[in-house]
Amino acid sequence: MDQTNHSVIVGESVVVKWLTPPAPLPQPTPDMFAHLTSVGFTATATPYAAVSHHGDDGELLLALVTAYLPDAEDGWKWCVDEAVTGGTDFAADLGVLAADLHAAMATPSTTFPDPVRHAPAPPRPGPAPWSARAEEALNEALALTGGEDGDWLSAHADALRAELGPLTSVSATPLIRIHGDLHVGQMLRWRDGYAVIDFDGNPTVTGADPFQPAARDLAQLTTSLEHVGQVAVKRRDADPLVIGEWTAAARAALQAAYLARLAERGHAALLDRSLLRPFEIEQECRELIYAARHLPRWRYAPMGVLRSWYP
Repeated sequence: MDQTNHSVIVGESVVVKWLTPPAPLPQPTPDMFAHLTSVGFTATATPYAAVSHHGDDGELLLALVTAYLPDAEDGWKWCVDEAVTGGTDFAADLGVLAADLHAAMATPSTTFPDPVRHAPAPPRPGPAPWSARAEEALNEALALTGGEDGDWLSAHADALRAELGPLTSVSATPLIRIHGDLHVGQMLRWRDGYAVIDFDGNPTVTGADPFQPAARDLAQLTTSLEHVGQVAVKRRDADPLVIGEWTAAARAALQAAYLARLAERGHAALLDRSLLRPFEIEQECRELIYAARHLPRWRYAPMGVLRSWYP
């Protein structure tokens, strides 16, 4: 179960994910499922049905029905266990899975016949769209984060803002439909391997263009390894120095495997590495926004990551 929807397992056969509240259609998941199925991407829970209702407010998506994956655990369990024991072999598997997902999203289908686009030149006058989006996230995180954490964030706002600089001059970057909320909690380890789930997008973002750089997904995934480390320290009494070494090793292994797999699949150009750090900064701001809106006790994780980046 996640924090914004409710999932029910039926007879160890299917999972019914109820959207709370129902989402207005069109919503990204049904089309993503149709596309991924048609291009042969199988590293997800097999989609069976989307349940919708046409009412006074238009057509709403009520639920999604997917296959049940035996012995499945999400990354907030199994990956934290890996952090505590120092295991990093999993990281290459996640890198390959993320690369395979992006290669699939870059493959034409009847659902998405034109799956790869390129970033338009930034409008003049005014900031580039991704720069403006990241700046808004930083400003909102500053406004919503109080106490000592808020004081620390305010003191480091200029440093964080400087990290967003590359977003002001992006050109010719390939764009695909990305997962949009790719973190270890969306990576199930089950009886037959790994599966990525939940294609609903980022719960703190509304109205975003569905076409985004692959670097946004990769940045979200690597920052989630940092969050795993914070969970291990806080909830499992892991040594912060040891966890810091584990995080660095896991991140490096995941990114190396991702890059190698993209190249192997003929899609190396999908990743613009200059965007990784600014998207990581934006993601930590969004984690703070999520904590403020939905899960206040989560704030320790993004704040712990940011403090580790700016000691």
